[in-house]
Amino acid sequence: MSTFLKRTISGTLFVIIIIGSILLGRYSFLLVFISLMLFSLYEFYKICLHSRVRPQVLYGMLIGALIFMANYFFAIGQIGSYIFLGLIPLLLSIFIIELYRNQNKPIHNIGFTLLGLLYVALPFALINYIVLSYSSYRIGYQSHLLIGFFALAWANDSGAYAVGVSIGKNKLFPKISPKKSWEGLIGGFFTTALVAWIISMIFPEVSIVNWFFIGFITAVMSVFGDLVESMFKRSIGVKDSGKFLPGHGGVLDRFDGILFAAPVVFVYLEMMMLI
Repeated sequence: MSTFLKRTISGTLFVIIIIGSILLGRYSFLLVFISLMLFSLYEFYKICLHSRVRPQVLYGMLIGALIFMANYFFAIGQIGSYIFLGLIPLLLSIFIIELYRNQNKPIHNIGFTLLGLLYVALPFALINYIVLSYSSYRIGYQSHLLIGFFALAWANDSGAYAVGVSIGKNKLFPKISPKKSWEGLIGGFFTTALVAWIISMIFPEVSIVNWFFIGFITAVMSVFGDLVESMFKRSIGVKDSGKFLPGHGGVLDRFDGILFAAPVVFVYLEMMMLI
């Protein structure tokens, strides 16, 4: 089977699983997205091992799961904001646990453990608020914002890839990501704008102006997210975060742009009182 065919099949199945989990309801969303978060966090900690750093993998994943769950149940109104106070001693315990690990690089281990939570777990936790209600502005489970957000992110990736491969000549960040070009960047922006216009007709609950702004934020931040992950991998000397998706790499490779775009989209939606 060719690499292109593997990439197409695995990518299609991945999209179906994500969209299906969102459409089926909040429990399927919880199951799939906490799994994606844990896979991504594990892959991040795993690539850290190549730099001879030993983050607290299992404990970091446990705290990551608790961060996601706390935000999920807060978003649906099952618990109050007091739950976040419980995360403070858990984060501090990372420092205490390192005292008993007898590792050569304790500061690096603590730093990378916390970085994984900030870089992976927190953005995934904020995705909860894009699809779940937690304020008086929106009632119940509404999937259109999150589906639209992912459609815009995928449109940006696809447009940038197609244009970059076909006519890309001027490198964007040659030292970090040699395959990315300015032509691909512009192509991704135009594709995202087109998809934002289409989405505004499918989901008229959100105005076309807001969809364009969400698309712009997603396109810009996705590029930075992709470049940051490339910087991480290049500095450590690995090509992909994993082999979960044939032809695509790991889960973290597929969510690198989302990890940067989701928090900023959340801030925009909150400011516009759309969530």
